[in-house]
Amino acid sequence: MKKTVALHNLGCKVNAYELEAIQQLLEDRGYEIVPFAPGADVYIINTCTVTNIADRKSRQMLHKAKKNESRCGCCGLRLLCAGGWGKTYEEDTAIDLIIGNNKKKDLVDILENFLAEREDGGKPSDAEGKSFLVDMTHNREYETLSISKTAEHTRAFLKVQDGCNQFCTYCIIPYARGRVRSRRQSDVVEEVKRLAEAGYQEVVLTGIHLSSYGLDFPEGEKETLLDLIRAVDAVDGIRRIRLGSLEPGIITEEFAEAIAAMPKVCPHFHLSLQSGSNGTLKRMNRKYTAEEYKHKCDLLRKVYGNPALTTDVIVGFPQESEEEFEESRAFVEDIHFFETHIFKYSRREGTRAAAMTGQIPEQEKTKRSHVLLELDERRRQEYMEGFLGKELEVLMEEEVEIDGVHYWTGHTREYLRVAVLSEENLMNQMVLVTPARIHGKDCLM
Repeated sequence: MKKTVALHNLGCKVNAYELEAIQQLLEDRGYEIVPFAPGADVYIINTCTVTNIADRKSRQMLHKAKKNESRCGCCGLRLLCAGGWGKTYEEDTAIDLIIGNNKKKDLVDILENFLAEREDGGKPSDAEGKSFLVDMTHNREYETLSISKTAEHTRAFLKVQDGCNQFCTYCIIPYARGRVRSRRQSDVVEEVKRLAEAGYQEVVLTGIHLSSYGLDFPEGEKETLLDLIRAVDAVDGIRRIRLGSLEPGIITEEFAEAIAAMPKVCPHFHLSLQSGSNGTLKRMNRKYTAEEYKHKCDLLRKVYGNPALTTDVIVGFPQESEEEFEESRAFVEDIHFFETHIFKYSRREGTRAAAMTGQIPEQEKTKRSHVLLELDERRRQEYMEGFLGKELEVLMEEEVEIDGVHYWTGHTREYLRVAVLSEENLMNQMVLVTPARIHGKDCLM
């Protein structure tokens, strides 16, 4: 009888990619994947540690797994995949095994050795027997994981890079994920070819700090993110390439013109901002000014015309004055983003920002967040309105019900969601659509 495994992911698209790769490793070894509910033989939680809230959610899921066992009277195995800082979980009695970053490729072997030992009557009780963690501050090896299918049927996320060297004052990632490590271009291309053969038409290149791709390669073997994009662009069957979050510094005139010359690259760019105030950016240890950031947006608009520019903004960073917040708000308004992801600053123990004086009260963070959320909604509507009456290429993804009517929905190259009335099965088809009106928050139809 097959052993059953319940999986749960927390965190970003990188984490999601890793868990999909783990799922395929498990299925290849004969395990059955089941819902995260009582009765599973093994529970695997892929954690996120970006904020204290993320850590808390990870622990909640671990203890939910433990509760699932008691409900069904079974004795399952609770395994934590540390997408985050695994050492923080070593003393948690709800965890049987901890698999650290750069050990996920070995998960099935570790799991089976543990299960065999437990079935023989043994059970590791010391930290060494329970924990398989790597010191990520010194590890320089990229952990190769790959997928041949994803949970999505039309779009595939590809992890091509791990780690970060930026050391922003609010971020624990360089300690949790380690320094920059990049996946070899040849390995990425082979995976893209497999996905194209499986019918995927769009790939999303993603990483912890995608813009740093290739920086870790030795002299004489240097490859850049632009080199990688060109190699993926050359793969037959792939019709769209989308890029994950980029640092503003990578956007040079040469880079912008080069990607614009590749029709497969979608005019949809997420440029991490965090604040439009130079004072706040300096305290965050970001590597650009607001003026430099605006120049990068101008470069993209120069070569693309009207690309979808999206970003992240943190409100309530330590010592952020009313004047600095207003600078940030005015800057965001001036750039005219298609979409702005707003985050209230979350104190993360172990970071420099957590120890800063001048922590902003939660009530004030909420107030500032609401101001930017209203601005985001207004700018989103304005951007979508600019596409009404224009013919757009849409990659159809799923059938949904809107106001009691069945539609097929998909995304344009700019990542606008479009709904189309059709009795045909449009799954994974490229369709030309001329949207006539806006429905709700993000639907053109």
